[in-house]
This record gives sequence, structure tokens and C-alpha cells, in this order.
Amino acid sequence: MKTFFSHGKLLLTGEYVVLDGANALAVPTRFGQSLTIEINQKQTIKWTSLDHQGHIWFETEFEIRNDKLQDVIHNDHPISKRLLSILQAVKDLNPEFLKGTQGYECTTALGFPKDWGLGTSSTLINNIANWANVDAYKLLEATFGGSGYDIACANAAQSLTYQLASSNRHIEMVDFNPSFKEHLYFVYLNKKQNSRDGIQKYRANTSNLSSIISRITELTQAMIICNSLTMFQQLMNVHEELISTIIKQTPVKQQLFNGFNGSIKSLGAWGGDFVMAASKDNPTAYFKSKGFDIILPYTEMVLN
Repeated sequence: MKTFFSHGKLLLTGEYVVLDGANALAVPTRFGQSLTIEINQKQTIKWTSLDHQGHIWFETEFEIRNDKLQDVIHNDHPISKRLLSILQAVKDLNPEFLKGTQGYECTTALGFPKDWGLGTSSTLINNIANWANVDAYKLLEATFGGSGYDIACANAAQSLTYQLASSNRHIEMVDFNPSFKEHLYFVYLNKKQNSRDGIQKYRANTSNLSSIISRITELTQAMIICNSLTMFQQLMNVHEELISTIIKQTPVKQQLFNGFNGSIKSLGAWGGDFVMAASKDNPTAYFKSKGFDIILPYTEMVLN
């Protein structure tokens, strides 16, 4: 039996513009997803997906025939089709994958609710890539797409900066451990945001971004070395204003939390998943009064 584990992710700076060369700050989360592989002799793949409570949310079985995979239970199910496309992409990258007479029992187990947006897909891609001994970034490109920062987080043990330059990616581990982290919180907006939809809207609205990309890179570096809560809040506010200008969306604080005594920054695609709140006082009661009950302190969310 083999078990693989990948961390979830949060993009603290550089959302959207990381695709165009901005240097972004990302953190791996304590929450992640595991993949357990056991060998069977049936020449099939029995696939079971467990949610964060240990309940089965999807299961099927693939038959390995003539070096091809076929779902013998849910042939037209969208999740099955997506999983088949991932496994076929793996075979394209590694033709020796799934060759032979043996089969496998594969069990995935999420450590967080599926709708939290912490990387259900990226942790799956990374785990499968590690199992099949293929490049996780190439597998991501062949399946879901995206910048790849989530793959970097899946394998990381600490915070990192991520930057795309031409066809290369630059990943640097950084010591982002703010002295004021007890004043940082992550608030779930009660809905999952589709990153691909957000990227499409971003692409439709952008023009010449060179000056903004440079400014976001500067903000990323400033936030990493910042040792003042007040200054960090100012950097969050400036970042929100810049991204708002690009994507032509109103910042989440103005939309939902106009009376909040602190700063709020969207993370990833705007409009869903988690936001980061910076507040001198514990903001839990405020957010709950607004109907947002999932508030995680920084140290409970981020892997340090």
C-alpha cells in the first residue's frame, strides 16, 4: 500500500496577474488530500472518493483493456469523464503507467469540505502525478490548466513566491511568518468560485498590465517583510484597488462588509471561496452577524 498527500493552497497576493508574470505570495494549508493505492489482481481500478467526514461522495470502477480505460459503472458521469481524462493524460506522459496484469484500489480522502476552494483538483493532480511518476505541472497543463502555483503549494512545507517568466516558473521558499498573524483570519464566503470563469473574465477585461504587474510584485515583497499590522492592512487595501481596476469588480469589503473595522482582501478568483481579514480585534462575532460562520485564524489554516 502507498499513500500520497498534497497540501491545499491560498494565493495571498497576485491573483489573476500571476498568469502574466507578477510575483505572487502563496501559502500551503494545513488541510489537504490523500491518495491511497492498493494493488489488486482484477486488472481494474476501483476508485473511491471520501469527503472530509469520511463519507463516500463518488465511487466507480475502471476496466483496463488493451491499454485503455473504460468506466464500467458511470460511463457518462461528468466526474468519471474528468477522472478518465486525467488518467489518460497520465498515460500520455508515462506510457508505462497501468501496464501489466495488476489493477489498483484507489482511495482519495479530503481533509476539507469540497466547496472551500483550497485545491480539490490540484491536490488530486499532484497525488496522481506522484503515484504515476510524472511531472505534476505538465499533468495540470493537460487537464485543468492554470498558473501552477497550486501545485507548488501541494508539495511545499512553507510559504513561497511563485512567478511565471516566459516558459519558466520561479519558485522561492520564503519566511512569511508575520509577527501580527494572530490578527489575520480567513473567512469563507459561503460559495465556491470557479477559477476558470474568473480567469476568462480577467482575460476579457485586461489591456496593458505591465505597470500594474510591477506594482503587484512590489506589494508582494512588501507584504513578506512587513512587521506592522497597520502597514499590512494598507498594502492589502492597495492590492484590492489595483485588482479591482483590472477586473472591473467592486472589492468584497465594499460589497459585503462596508462597516468592518479592518481590511479585507480577496484570495484567488473574486466572489467566492475565502477572503483574508486583518483586524486588531477578533472579528468572529462581526462576520457571524453577517451570516458567515466559517472563520479560521491564520495559524489554523496556514502550514508553518
